[in-house]
Amino acid sequence: MENEIRIRDAVPSDAARLLEIYTCYITDTAVTFETEVPSADAFRARMEKTMRRYPYLVAERDGAVLGYAYAGPFVGRAAYDWSCETTVYLDPAARRHGLGRALYAALETALGQMGVRNLYACIAVPAGAEDPYLDRASADFHARLGYRTVGVFRQCGCKFGRWYDMIWMEKQIGAHAPDPEPVRPYRP
Repeated sequence: MENEIRIRDAVPSDAARLLEIYTCYITDTAVTFETEVPSADAFRARMEKTMRRYPYLVAERDGAVLGYAYAGPFVGRAAYDWSCETTVYLDPAARRHGLGRALYAALETALGQMGVRNLYACIAVPAGAEDPYLDRASADFHARLGYRTVGVFRQCGCKFGRWYDMIWMEKQIGAHAPDPEPVRPYRP
């Protein structure tokens, strides 16, 4: 069906397009605190490392990749295995059309099936009122999806000669039994 959003697993050959989407967030915004655009090879290597254990999804419409979302380890110690960090990036022209919501719904389903219980999002927010490089859209998006703010780090990142706050938002998606089954690696 034309104009339908299709969510699928990313493949390494998606790296160039995903890096193209991500680049504007590095060069033109404070959404990410990354300041240098990674090489295509480095970005592909990041993807492949993530895909060994976690879902890495892309959203397409009419065959064009318009966004992506993935999960990764939260902190990296064994006791945190039931928690992970979530990330989403959309082509700026594709925002506010349901792609982010569709990507996160698919990501949450996949993570729940793996046995993940807690989702975390690390989100840059302006330290002051208005800012030309950053707004609260990501925090508001996550709040609409059921995430709640659990921590604020004040003026912890500096980009474009400005200081930014960072918030952690959390969403619990599973029961917390005393002896949970181990989290399974993602298998598409």
